[in-house]
Amino acid sequence: MRIINSVQNPLIKDILKLQDKSRERRKKGFFIIEGQRELSLALKGGYKIESVLIEPSVFSIEQVSQFNISSKNIIEVSKDVYQKIAYRDSTEGIIAIVKTKNFDLESLHFNHESPLVLVLEGIEKPGNIGAMLRTADAANLDAVFIADPKTDMFNPNIIRSSVGCLFTNQIVVGSSEEICSFLQEKQINIYSATLQNSNEYHKNDYTLPTALVVGTEATGLTEIWRNNATQNINIPMQGEIDSMNVSVAAAILTFEAKRQREFK
Repeated sequence: MRIINSVQNPLIKDILKLQDKSRERRKKGFFIIEGQRELSLALKGGYKIESVLIEPSVFSIEQVSQFNISSKNIIEVSKDVYQKIAYRDSTEGIIAIVKTKNFDLESLHFNHESPLVLVLEGIEKPGNIGAMLRTADAANLDAVFIADPKTDMFNPNIIRSSVGCLFTNQIVVGSSEEICSFLQEKQINIYSATLQNSNEYHKNDYTLPTALVVGTEATGLTEIWRNNATQNINIPMQGEIDSMNVSVAAAILTFEAKRQREFK
């Protein structure tokens, strides 16, 4: 088993680049996972582990055995090195270098005749994306579509805020045009959250194949989603403001659809 004691080690420098730069993640085809739960969910989701780094005073070599990872892929690092590469303030002593996946339409399959999916258009904040992936996992949605993304899905803030739900959801990344056309081809009703020409969200039937579409809080959805919707929908506001956090709105819409489906 390799041992790394220097923060100047080339592998440590590579890990820092993978954490900080989406360009580096795309170029190398790897990203970083930190934490036992997240690593477990990634393995369950079929992700391939390149290397695992442990700080043995926090996470022992015996604990690594639960992941069925070859000893040649396990690296022991000193406390100083681990603190250098740890992304979280509190840590679990284990970090992995993991192969990225393609989130393309060709890999998508629905397990239900009447799928329920969530579409996120142009969401900028990784924390919001992570929160909505948690909602999607909690509701056991059939898929999450990321339309016109502003960040790559392996951003460490998405992984952290999703508490590993990046790995538990079926995800597709593409342009709004591609995703909208796909949904129409599959005869999935599109319900776009927007104020224009909309009715109240609870007045629609979501028991049929349904896509719930949300956009940025600043600019909302683009015309393609407003103009091609089966119905535009809104969440009535009773206070002084006319919008709410997009992840909260997505959760409200999602669980209204699940309520209508009797949480099936």
